[in-house]
Amino acid sequence: LKWDSVHGKFDGEIGYDDENIIVRGHKIRVLKERDPANLPWKKLDIDVVLESTGLFTSRDKAELHLTKAGAKRVLISAPAKDPDVTICIGVNDNAFNPEKDKIVSNASCTTNCLAPMAKVLNDTFGISHGFMSTIHSYTND
Repeated sequence: LKWDSVHGKFDGEIGYDDENIIVRGHKIRVLKERDPANLPWKKLDIDVVLESTGLFTSRDKAELHLTKAGAKRVLISAPAKDPDVTICIGVNDNAFNPEKDKIVSNASCTTNCLAPMAKVLNDTFGISHGFMSTIHSYTND
């Protein structure tokens, strides 16, 4: 946290204890539980869980954050199977209904790059056909 290749050196105070990262005196709880059902979201009064592991993208797995752990909403940072809604900011964010949408997918990184630009082009000029290519770096997945 102290050094960042883009932002440079962080001039605030950074530390830690057994359960937290401490940034400028503010404690940020760190957890290492693999099973979402065992996470203490209710006890910590967590409203929204950002599910970014890539492991809990199906409805039944993401729902564990709500039904077992006690969060109020789950935002999945990847394409999800059977979410309440899939949102791409700038494209269909008006589709979000806070009364009923508890499991929300943020689509994919590729969708979030292409869709806003394609929406503007389609709304302005119309798009009859399209093709896009994406290249991801090699990972050990």
